[in-house]
Amino acid sequence: MPVKKYIAKKSYGLSYEAIVIGVSAGGFDALGELLPCLPEKFDLPILIVQHMVPEADDFFPRYLDQKCRVTVKQADEKERILQGIVYLAPPDHHLMVAHDRTLSLSVEEPVNFARPSIDVLFETAAAVYGSHLVGVILTGASADGSRGLKAIKDAGGLTIVQDPRTAEADIMPKSAIRAVEVDAILPLKAIGKMLSRLNN
Repeated sequence: MPVKKYIAKKSYGLSYEAIVIGVSAGGFDALGELLPCLPEKFDLPILIVQHMVPEADDFFPRYLDQKCRVTVKQADEKERILQGIVYLAPPDHHLMVAHDRTLSLSVEEPVNFARPSIDVLFETAAAVYGSHLVGVILTGASADGSRGLKAIKDAGGLTIVQDPRTAEADIMPKSAIRAVEVDAILPLKAIGKMLSRLNN
């Protein structure tokens, strides 16, 4: 599968306001490699759904916060979305973006057999941010996220997928590529560099 080259003019023509990332199997290593690529003064908020078991504690966001130059935390209900903060969905809760640009948590039924669901985050974020949103799909072993990434593409946002050849589990990135004509297919470190260039 050829790697798509990023079209730089797309980033310069638009001002991006938020990034959403979906990841599942292999996410511990993938996020541990991607997020440390971001500079300390990174202006965009990042919202992440990582599939995890319902009984998981807050170790993962604390681990990433220590490893990264940006602040990483577990998302809270009604929390205002701030620049330069990375928010992780809590275990067993859908993470959504409300129209007032606060975070909303839900324990409604799983979507794509997952709670949190990537599609739920991506679709609600696309409805709020429209063409000013960046959507990223990383390694994973399900099709969750494909529908949400299409919603971002349809809204005019920027869509990025990890090169399946570099993913620990390639089902999720392959599913996204089949569903969406994505803007870039890249390995993790290249995704990190690309996101850094989108910094306002």
